[in-house]
This record gives sequence, structure tokens and C-alpha cells, in this order.
Amino acid sequence: MVSLMSRTGRHLQRYDNGRRLIAGCIPYRFTTEKLSDNGEGKTLEVLMISSQKGCSLLFPKGGWEKDESLKDAVRREALEEAGVQGKIEKRLARWTSKSKRGYMFPLRVTEQLDHWPEKHIRERMWVSVAEAREMCKYPWMMKALDQLVSRYTSDPGQTMRRISPHEKEEHPDSLQIAPH
Repeated sequence: MVSLMSRTGRHLQRYDNGRRLIAGCIPYRFTTEKLSDNGEGKTLEVLMISSQKGCSLLFPKGGWEKDESLKDAVRREALEEAGVQGKIEKRLARWTSKSKRGYMFPLRVTEQLDHWPEKHIRERMWVSVAEAREMCKYPWMMKALDQLVSRYTSDPGQTMRRISPHEKEEHPDSLQIAPH
């Protein structure tokens, strides 16, 4: 059973040299589509959530607390803010601002819940990489997104396209995505 309560307050918050430590993730999935030539293609999508203070979209993130590991904090933030669970992979990026230091990880989503702690104050939306790039409000978001994309393409500046059946036959063990 998932707790429907978010943690609040900063009494357990971790700090390093006066900077609040932040744990976050980019939840992602691959969707499969049938192509007109009877092939299949996979498209990378990322999950973004509405901010509490406005109408912008962000990736789930929040304070890393003293009673949890970094990955536990990532799991908690993904569950509380976006209502998703999944497999945390190798760190994408670390960012530092005047008051914060953040760590971003990819989260391969394995479960999307109908009810989660912040359902009534946040919206979530699956978007393409191109749409996410347009919505990235901060440089750290773009850096982490580019790192995620670079894990599946040879050029992190590229968006995804579907692999043709011919390419699939040549590379049967590929992830079935390729740069434009």
C-alpha cells in the first residue's frame, strides 16, 4: 500500500556547505507504434509535472533527507509528486546553484499509479523529447534531458525517430531508436 501523505518541512533536510541537497529524476518510457510498412518503432517519452507555484512543467525533485539514501529520496519524490515507480539508473547530472545542489537520475517507469500523494495539487503529462526541450525552464533540466537522450542516440542534440524494419533486421539487438 502506498502512503498518500507527502513529507513536509525541512527538519530532516540535508545540507552541504549551506546548500540544500536535492534529489530528482526524469521518469521515462518507450512507446511502441506500428509503422505504415508493418514495422514497429519505439518513441522515448518523459513525464513532466506541474509546479506548485505556477503553470510551468518540471521533472519530479525535492529535498534529500537525512533518514534516506539518495536513491530512496529519488523514489520518494517520483512517487509523491508524479505517482510513478520504476528502476533508477545511473546518475544523469549534478547541478549547483547559489542555494542548492541537485542530483538527477533517469527513472524507467514500471508502474503509474491512479492515486498518489500530490495528485490534487499537480498534473502529470507524458511528452516527447522535443516537447520536453521546449518546456525545460532551467539549464539543469536541459542538461539532464540531454544526458538521458545521449544514452540512446549518438548525438544528444537529436530527437528520436522510429527505426525502419530494414534497420531492425540489420541490428536486431538494438533498442529500436536512432537519431534523425
